Amino acid sequence: MTTVLVIDDSPSEMAKFRDILAKNNFQVIEATNGIEGYQMATEHVPDVILMDVVMPEMNGFQATRKITRDRTTKHIPVVIISTKSQETDRVWGKRQGATEYLTKPINELELMRIIRKVMG
Repeated sequence: MTTVLVIDDSPSEMAKFRDILAKNNFQVIEATNGIEGYQMATEHVPDVILMDVVMPEMNGFQATRKITRDRTTKHIPVVIISTKSQETDRVWGKRQGATEYLTKPINELELMRIIRKVMG
């Protein structure tokens, strides 16, 4: 079963991701900030990571950079999913190592398409 690590500090967003992913037969692991997300990524080595940007402790850009530069986790595609929708945010997210950048609110079909795309 494909494992997706969702890193998001919003309980409502987390519930939405959990429902969509479970319905599409993905195993979900969860983290509520960048530090916890990085730790979960190195411990569980998921197949895909969905990353929020605005979070306490360590933001999504910092966590993406840390994950994509760590030899244990650098192969994992990171999809940033944020309310930050400026082109500069997209460019910065990709420069930190994100494979894709989506904006909230997320569409289920688009999310599934992107997850399948980044997994090859």
